[in-house]
Amino acid sequence: MARNTSCSTFRKIDIDQYNEDTYKEDENTESDSPPVNIDEELSFLLAQGRHAEALTKVLRMAPLGSKDSVVRDAALTRVLQVLLSVRTSDIEAIVSILDPSLMDTLMKYIYRGFEYPIEGSSGLLLAWHEKVFAIGGVGCIMRVLTDRKRV
Repeated sequence: MARNTSCSTFRKIDIDQYNEDTYKEDENTESDSPPVNIDEELSFLLAQGRHAEALTKVLRMAPLGSKDSVVRDAALTRVLQVLLSVRTSDIEAIVSILDPSLMDTLMKYIYRGFEYPIEGSSGLLLAWHEKVFAIGGVGCIMRVLTDRKRV
């Protein structure tokens, strides 16, 4: 049998804090600005043909959740520079060495590249999408579409 208790502490919970209208996004504690020499290092890696290393470096430095559009656009330019410099035959080898979190970030940049196409980029982005989907599966796409942190 249930006992009647005189405890009323549960009535002091502020339920308005859980309202969707008062939701606040997490603060971005990471530095939004990339190191100054990243463009030089990226061009050095691409000149040597080390595309996988360049892509990994750029994806790890992605400003996830940054509200500064200049930083996000600069990161998109860097990623597209790497993606468009890779031959189509090398895409699968590069995607296969990425870990799942970097694959999700790559898929975010692929979709962002579709939003703002550059001359001749759509065909290569479709090839990248095909290879990432083949390895990452539908889960990769679902995580990208439902994630609040944009690139």
